[in-house]
Amino acid sequence: MSESNQGKIASFLTDNPRMIGVLFTMTLLLAQTGAVSAGNVAINGP
Repeated sequence: MSESNQGKIASFLTDNPRMIGVLFTMTLLLAQTGAVSAGNVAINGP
């Protein structure tokens, strides 16, 4: 990310602190969804 984008995101999150929790929750849900979908595929080794 460029310096200007980081500054924009940081100022947005400073102005809207509740969005930090929303982004964190979305990240957790996406990580869990990936783990669940990967768990449904069986790869058998040699």
